[in-house]
Amino acid sequence: MSQQQRYIAHFDLDAFFVSVELLKKPELKGKPLIVGGDGQRGIVAACSYEARKYGIQSAMPAMRAKQLCPNAIFLKGSYADYSHYSRMVTQIIADSVPQFEKASIDEFYCDMTGMDKFFGVSQYTKELREKVIRETGLPISYGLSSSKLVSKMATNEAKPNGFLEIPTGKETAFLWPMTVDKIPMVGKQTEQQLKELGIRTIKQLAETPILQLEQQFGKWGKRLWEKANGIDDNPVESYSEQKSLSHENTFHEDSNDLPFLHTALLKLTEETAYDLRQEERLTGCVTVKLRYADFTTVSKQEVINYTALDDVLFAKVKDLFAKLYKKGEKIRLLGVRFSHLIPMTIQMNLFDNAEEKLELYKAVDQLKTQFGAAIITKAGTNANQNPGKKD
Repeated sequence: MSQQQRYIAHFDLDAFFVSVELLKKPELKGKPLIVGGDGQRGIVAACSYEARKYGIQSAMPAMRAKQLCPNAIFLKGSYADYSHYSRMVTQIIADSVPQFEKASIDEFYCDMTGMDKFFGVSQYTKELREKVIRETGLPISYGLSSSKLVSKMATNEAKPNGFLEIPTGKETAFLWPMTVDKIPMVGKQTEQQLKELGIRTIKQLAETPILQLEQQFGKWGKRLWEKANGIDDNPVESYSEQKSLSHENTFHEDSNDLPFLHTALLKLTEETAYDLRQEERLTGCVTVKLRYADFTTVSKQEVINYTALDDVLFAKVKDLFAKLYKKGEKIRLLGVRFSHLIPMTIQMNLFDNAEEKLELYKAVDQLKTQFGAAIITKAGTNANQNPGKKD
């Protein structure tokens, strides 16, 4: 029995943050725009294609960007708007394809395999792109091929606001003329190492013996060779709202002591946020669960702007607890759960002081990993300790 032909589409919203800002300020279209802080310590979170022509890139200090393009227009940016539009696009895709993966806030893989029986895959993918543009007003590009790797590289070539389809069997014809830096996950260091071996194009990489690449790069050498030859059977991992991270605490004694309960919630939030950052993810939904002394269990969840910051998450956890809790009632269990998880991208952490906060939390995470979670706790988590057992 012959294997079913795979069809994988990769969709990427073009200059997503900038495009969202342009929906609010269409008069700025065509100008060099930068989303991010413009102060001494400001960072470029995203920039328009017009700004990129000046050599401006995301994660660049704002002062450097100003030197490169003195007439660049800085926009503050909004977590709430980006989260909202990301969810809009997610819903359109979820309603249109049998299986998809949300690779980041603005990037999706769709498995169209088998759909050729019902529609022309090419036509259907084109119509899906048009639907996103029509319903959100945002530009979006896509690549369509037999693998995630080739489709992503096709999208990169199709940008901005275009599409490119690579027929099965034509993968190497598409890949080989390109330079090695076009391969996803090949950074400056790997590119330099390949140059030292005399390898500049993907074709040269594909024709290099695997053994030689493994001597230079270890296991990554074989993967580089596979990528250069368009070999990639990675599946589209279904985006599931059920995927979540959580912690619960059952107390030895039921309690209605609010300072103690808040302390327990803070500890649960810290632990779950630690897990979130270890997995390099952001959460878009918070749930708080209470179990009363009579075993009645209630929970409440709310969608939030994507984040991995303790203070933002704890504010929402406290808010949900306040909405749930019947004053004076004794509680035997508390739980905190984060769901709607997406991979963390650098752009989502480059607003205001979010990046500095994230780096601080990550430094604390590192100490916890090295010396054990109990080594560092916030002042609040040390107060009112009531030993509990973890579920």
